[in-house]
Amino acid sequence: MKTIAFFNNKGGVGKTSLVYHLSWMFAEHGIRTLAVDLDPQANLSSMFLDEERLVQMWDDGEKSTIYDSLEPLMNRTGDILPSHVERMNECLGLIPGNLALSRFEDLLSENWSKCLDGEPSAFRVITAFHRIIVSAAEQMSAEVVLIDVGPNLGAINRSALIAAEQVVIPLAPDMFSLQGLKNFGPSLRDWRKGWKKRLDELPINSGIAAPSGAMQPAGYVVMQHGIRESRPVKAYQKWLDRIPGVYRVCVLAETNDNSPALQSDPYNLALLKHYRSLMPMAMEVHKPIFSLKSADGAIGAHLDAVRNCYTDFEKLAKKIAENAGIAFS
Repeated sequence: MKTIAFFNNKGGVGKTSLVYHLSWMFAEHGIRTLAVDLDPQANLSSMFLDEERLVQMWDDGEKSTIYDSLEPLMNRTGDILPSHVERMNECLGLIPGNLALSRFEDLLSENWSKCLDGEPSAFRVITAFHRIIVSAAEQMSAEVVLIDVGPNLGAINRSALIAAEQVVIPLAPDMFSLQGLKNFGPSLRDWRKGWKKRLDELPINSGIAAPSGAMQPAGYVVMQHGIRESRPVKAYQKWLDRIPGVYRVCVLAETNDNSPALQSDPYNLALLKHYRSLMPMAMEVHKPIFSLKSADGAIGAHLDAVRNCYTDFEKLAKKIAENAGIAFS
C-alpha cells in the first residue's frame, strides 16, 4: 500500500478536484484505491456523495466518518474505532470527512510536544490518522491511498502528512501558489525532522503502529492554467517559468538555481487544463468529468473535452503510479 497526500497551503488550486479525479482514474484501471477526506471542509466527501447520504452521516448518528473514528480518543474514553469505508465501486472506497474534524486540532497540538516525553497516549493521538487509514486500507485491500487535506500548516495537516509516504503539490500559476511553496517546503522538512525525533522516543513495547513520516516530495501538478492556441496566456507564463526554481529551492532545499524549463522539468507531473464548463455538470451527477455522457448534458464540443480530460488524467495517474511503484496498465 502506498500513501500519497495532496497539499498546498494556498487554497483554491484545484487540490480536491485533483484527488477526486485521480481516485476514479486509478479505480478505472483496476487499482484498489482508498480516498481519505482529512480536510475539515469535507469538500472531497461532497464530490463523492449526494446531500442525502451526507445528512445520514453527519446528522442521523450513523457514525461513519473520520470524526466518528476519532471520537473516543477525543473524549478520552478509549482509542480509535474501526473506520467505515464508503464503497463507490469494487475498486474505490472513501473515508468520509466531517466538518467536526476541526475539533481535533487542539488535541493534536497538545500532544505533539508530549511525544518527546515518550507518552504512549500522545503517540496514539498523533498516529490516529495513520492507524485509521491502515485499518481502512486493509478492509478493501487498497493498493494506493490518496489523502486530501486543507490549505493550512496546522496540526491536523501535520498529522495527516506524517501518514503519507509521498506528497504531490497542486499549484496554480500565480504569486500565491508560489508563496505557498515557499511556506510549505520548510514546514515539510521541519515536520519530517520533528517526527523522526519523536519516533526515537516511542516506547518499544507500546504496540502503537507508527508511520515512518517519509513525506517525500513526489512532484507538482499545475492546475487551471489558461490556454490560448495551445500555449499558456502571457499573464500566467511568468509564474509558470518560476515554478521549477522555487520548487527546487524551497521544497527540495537545493542550492543550485540552474533549473530546467517547466516543460522539461522531471518534477512537473502535469499541466492540467481548466474544464470550467464541465465541472458543475460533473458535480451535479457526482461523476468525474471524464465519465460524463450525453445523458448528463455533455454534448457537442463537451464530448471532446470529456475525452481530453480522460487522456490528461490517465497520463497523470500513470506517472504518479510509476513514481510510487504501483503497477498501472
